[in-house]
Amino acid sequence: MSSSTQFLSPLSLPLPSHTLFSSLQTHQPTYHKHTPQPTTTVITSTPLTPTQNPPKPRPESLSTASWVELLRSLTRSNRFREAISTYVDMTQAGAEPDNFAFPAVLKAATCIHDFNCGKQIHAAAVKLGYSSSSVTVANTLVNFYGNCGDIGDVFKVFERIPLKDQVSWNSIIAALCRFEDWELALEGFRLMQSEGVEPSSFTLVSVALACSNLSKRNGLRLGKQVHGYSLRVDDRKTFTNNALMAMYAKLGRLDDSKAIFELFADRDMVSWNTMISSFSQSDRFYEALVFLHDMVREGSKPDGVTISSVLPACSHLELLDMGKEIHAYALRNDELIGNSFVGSALVDMYCNCKVVESGRRVFDTISDRRLGLWNAMIAGYAQNSFNENAIMLFMEMVEVSGFFPNTTTMSSVLPACVDHEAFSDKEGIHGYVVKLGFWTDRYVQNAVMDMYSRLGKIEVSRHIFDSMEVRDIVSWNTMITAYVLCGCHENALMLIKEMQKVEEKEEEKNEDYAAERTTRPSKPNAITLMTVLPGCAALAALAKGKEIHAYAIRNALASDVAVGSALVDMYAKSGCLNLSRAVFDGMPIRNVITWNVIIMAYGMHGKGEETLEIFRTMVAEEQQRGEKVKPNEVTFIAIFAACSHSGMVNEGLNLFFRMKNDHGIEPTVDHYACVVDLLGRAGKMKEAYELVNAMPPECDKAGAWSSLLGACRIHQDVEIGEIAAKNLLQLEPNVASHYVLLSNIYSSARLWDKATEIRKTMKEMGVRKEPGCSWIEFGEEVHKFIAGDVSHPQSKELHGFLEILSERMKKEGYVPDTSCVLQNVDEEEKEILLCGHSEKLAIAFGILNTPPGTTIRVAKNLRVCNDCHVATKYISKIVWREIIVRDVRRFHHFRDGSCSCGDYW
Repeated sequence: MSSSTQFLSPLSLPLPSHTLFSSLQTHQPTYHKHTPQPTTTVITSTPLTPTQNPPKPRPESLSTASWVELLRSLTRSNRFREAISTYVDMTQAGAEPDNFAFPAVLKAATCIHDFNCGKQIHAAAVKLGYSSSSVTVANTLVNFYGNCGDIGDVFKVFERIPLKDQVSWNSIIAALCRFEDWELALEGFRLMQSEGVEPSSFTLVSVALACSNLSKRNGLRLGKQVHGYSLRVDDRKTFTNNALMAMYAKLGRLDDSKAIFELFADRDMVSWNTMISSFSQSDRFYEALVFLHDMVREGSKPDGVTISSVLPACSHLELLDMGKEIHAYALRNDELIGNSFVGSALVDMYCNCKVVESGRRVFDTISDRRLGLWNAMIAGYAQNSFNENAIMLFMEMVEVSGFFPNTTTMSSVLPACVDHEAFSDKEGIHGYVVKLGFWTDRYVQNAVMDMYSRLGKIEVSRHIFDSMEVRDIVSWNTMITAYVLCGCHENALMLIKEMQKVEEKEEEKNEDYAAERTTRPSKPNAITLMTVLPGCAALAALAKGKEIHAYAIRNALASDVAVGSALVDMYAKSGCLNLSRAVFDGMPIRNVITWNVIIMAYGMHGKGEETLEIFRTMVAEEQQRGEKVKPNEVTFIAIFAACSHSGMVNEGLNLFFRMKNDHGIEPTVDHYACVVDLLGRAGKMKEAYELVNAMPPECDKAGAWSSLLGACRIHQDVEIGEIAAKNLLQLEPNVASHYVLLSNIYSSARLWDKATEIRKTMKEMGVRKEPGCSWIEFGEEVHKFIAGDVSHPQSKELHGFLEILSERMKKEGYVPDTSCVLQNVDEEEKEILLCGHSEKLAIAFGILNTPPGTTIRVAKNLRVCNDCHVATKYISKIVWREIIVRDVRRFHHFRDGSCSCGDYW
């Protein structure tokens, strides 16, 4: 072999004019995908060919056959660099490589991704004639270029194989899959059969992979044909079944995947891992855990892939104890506990279960920290509001460890930067990600969109959303959440409608992979539903809520604990307590949020006794069944609110003083505020005032003073009201409701000068009162009414109807409560102003636009005034309607002249 041969380019020779893939090559770009190139060649210091200096003689007893056997043995033992060094020694000793040596050394070069080394070996094979005379060598070259070269190199080698066998076709198809050219891989499969070459199990594995990456419709159609072929040829090999299972799972047919799994006995570790990871990635977490249980029961030992796949199930279900058991198993296996992927999954599990310190301990024990592990810890800090820790760890990763952040890193650290008060240049992060070249990444765009929504710049978020070329489910959910958080519930409901329209339009288009890939994720998922349902609840949009419930049932989302909890809340806040309870009773899994929602629901409807009964059931189930659902701080807030709305003072106080000893819950400022409201609403103003003063000095008393001020408004206690307001305005000078309540107290006491002075102070401070608004759903729309507003298309008709209705009510005994008008005007003008209250306009709209007997449901953003409460009782009797009004505090069910609150609210 001459020295010039060393740098020969074996692929520079002209191809035949007519090749099998010639029509397919013309559009193929040259790229090196999935092939990290080494900076130096393994054999740069020792050339493969003899130089001018003669090689040192080798022992003559080592024959060519011995060299080849040694070379093949080293390759089989995965000692690839030694194999290449042996090949060099072999050529220097004068032993000529043959059709057994070249495949061995090419495999070694392939496994260490040494492209230059492989090209030199290829040149030697060309010179000695083995690249064309030996199909085995040619096949190995196809595999080498498929792993280390580009697709053009693969085609050139493949086309020069004179007699292509089964391995040749398997190699080209596998290479095309490696380059993610799925359609060409399937075309290769078709051509293989047309050439009369019988596919093998290895062929089917590659083809199943290609099918799994097509559109769902085409993938299933072709995948079923591949499956049918495997059955016809009686291919029962484990790895074929594994590939088919993975294909069905990726195409969304988990039950078909499971059916294949259950039909064959020769399951290996890949079989189990395929099922566990597929069910976990599809959010069917309990089934993933069942597979893990069955796997262990059948004697298979979980490996790193198993652990990494099943821990997310523990994470999402917050099964901390099970996660700890898996962690203990990993600790007993050195190869698992040092695995960076296992470490990342453990960090994620602990952080999702709110045990961030344990997650950090896992992070600190792993020496081989890959980028995924850093990302998991940064995300864990950010998700648990350890914002400074997240930012500091990010800086350590970049500055100390030398890792370059990727899009996942930035998507995790962005929320921490937004929420951290000391991080002032929040919008500067936008510029930073642009400089890093990440702006076109969808995950980063979603994070920046979320950042602007949290900064209150919802219009910027919408601009980013509208400008995105490709939106995934996170994009839609982020924008919907942004609208919900800023109170734009109508926009959130409109967006989910737009989301579904986009999906419907795309389904009507062609079914090519690219189109479906960009739109398939737009289908609402559990997060979408749990995000938008509070919008339905806020607007009392019952019809829309029922539509979403039906969608959840059709798409197997109703059993999700978060969706179920949101449905319980939606029905309760829409006035349908029975439906709320029915959803609650039908939930297979309930967490503490579910229990808190149903407790709050009964409390809002003024059913104090039933609320306490549910609480006792919750505690009893925990004690009897050992469930991990324990009352938390929110549970007692809901109970105290229920007791307050029902006038159950003694019961509420008893729970307040026992909550620490009986349930381990230390009273917080919110609990004190609730109990102050409980006492104040019952007219026990002195006791309420004393409780505020008895609060620990380090407590923030704003909530308690606010509750007391609200009670003073109900009972017109000017003296204590002034004290409460004075303390509140020192703590929260920019909160409009404090000024309004004090002004209302003065107005009710006819202290007009003081009321005017408060309003003047508000104006000087730039504090604006929130206008009274009411909502009512009709058809596909939610109609909004503002006090005194005449912008609604039916305003003139509604005001006229209310005037007529007012005369009818007066004949029944109704006397307008003009004390609810807080302006110093004459009585006649006060009555006119009362007719313009938003809830009356909404009720009138409901009466005029719905059939007789239909229940009217109205939601209001403020407390119902005394006059509207009295008037609605008369209206319910006159029009023979049930009228359900939800104000900012509770529900009022008006029927036949009475209210469910018993005039205690």
